[in-house]
Amino acid sequence: MNLEMTGISKSFGSNLVLDKVDFCVKGGEITALLGENGAGKSTLMNILGGVINRDEGVIKLDGKPFEFSTPKESLDNGIAFIHQELNLINDLAIYENLFIGREARKKNGFLDHDLMIKETEEVFRRMDLKLDPRTMVRDLDASYKQIVEISRAMLMNARLVIMDEPTTSLTDPEIERVFSFMRKLKQEGVGIIFISHKLNEVMEICDNYTVLRDGHMISSGSICDVTTSDIARMMVGHDVIMGKRAEESFNGKTVLRVEGLDDGKHFSNISFEVKSGEVLGFTGLLGDGRSELFQTVFGAMGSYSGKIFIDDAEVKMKSTEQAVSLGIGYVPRNRKENGIVKDMSILENGSLVTLSKRKRGPFIDFKRVKKEFEQERKDLHIKMGSSEDLITSLSGGNQQKVVLAKWLSLNPKVLILDNPTQGVDVGAKEDIYQIILSLAQKGMAVIVLSSEAQEIIRVASRCFVLYHGRIMGELKGDAMQEHAIMRLATGVEE
Repeated sequence: MNLEMTGISKSFGSNLVLDKVDFCVKGGEITALLGENGAGKSTLMNILGGVINRDEGVIKLDGKPFEFSTPKESLDNGIAFIHQELNLINDLAIYENLFIGREARKKNGFLDHDLMIKETEEVFRRMDLKLDPRTMVRDLDASYKQIVEISRAMLMNARLVIMDEPTTSLTDPEIERVFSFMRKLKQEGVGIIFISHKLNEVMEICDNYTVLRDGHMISSGSICDVTTSDIARMMVGHDVIMGKRAEESFNGKTVLRVEGLDDGKHFSNISFEVKSGEVLGFTGLLGDGRSELFQTVFGAMGSYSGKIFIDDAEVKMKSTEQAVSLGIGYVPRNRKENGIVKDMSILENGSLVTLSKRKRGPFIDFKRVKKEFEQERKDLHIKMGSSEDLITSLSGGNQQKVVLAKWLSLNPKVLILDNPTQGVDVGAKEDIYQIILSLAQKGMAVIVLSSEAQEIIRVASRCFVLYHGRIMGELKGDAMQEHAIMRLATGVEE
């Protein structure tokens, strides 16, 4: 199937979201749709998916004009939209998920489980997948859940698949599994629209690209003709730093030291220290124990053996309240589940940590709270309307900045950032990197946990690589290379 979208425009009220955008995809090719949050990607795909109507423009499939007014019409014409938030039910088997809403039934009206299993097996055989259709979805890792979503599209004979940030929460081996599956689809003549903020992945898997910025089509062409720096520049409108941070020596005092930390399950015999003004990285693959390690340091995981020192004084960390009182801040890895409160405003989310400390008598001094948040908003360049708007009104990058503001209002000695740029675009990512480096320059000790080697290389002066809960090695300076990090992350000693 060949797709042509020509002169697509869409406004919401007085806000022009898409302005005469052209976009095309050929069958058997993978085309990247790129742009910052708010560039118009989702609106363009929602028009293609029949979720919203366009104001102007033409959509053609194999040269014939089409009009999609519902998602069902789009799907009936061979277009499948796989959203970032997977629409699978963990408590059902794979085959039951594939047939939700279109279950096969016998003449007596009962579900025909045998037929559904057989058709699922046929799709898996076609795609060279070794999966039992009866397996419960909850027993699958994240990559196979993505593959199940794609298989559902294949079961419905999709000839064009839209994949929105499919690798956000995947490890490198899982990403390669999904990429391998995408290549099989490509060989079958299926066209794929790949939406991602991970430009290295775009260069690896895609044939073509289209970049949107502020609702305009900026550029399109062959991936072979551009670099990641070229694409990043087109996305944000200026050059983006893609290199590494120079090695530095730190003369500041040690603010956090850990000796022989062990929780008996997730990590063992962990020792390290971090100084004021330093950015220290921790990386590895999914299940390496780094999140559990620092949740323990933050008092959120319960009992442990070993020692934790704050400013050379040993502490027994028993609660998050204790950690906060000792000057430790923690930005969790899953912003949507653990970082924000969706039903609260931007201001409330940005001041949660210090709200109880901003009292005048029995009442909260909201004038002071608003003043402090306004300063954080300016310092972090948070793009927003009213501070009374819901936090969900912001883009992912600006939500993450509000989460940062929440902890910076505490002015911590140590700030732990777990996957700080997950799900944010390249421009917001660079903003967050600059914020991290700025905090370090002001004397804060920053610890960055990330699965992205390039992210660690970009901001940290040195890093520890974990494998199955233990430190495999420490890298610094020229030794901080992707291949060296991956070697340690897969269990190969230095």
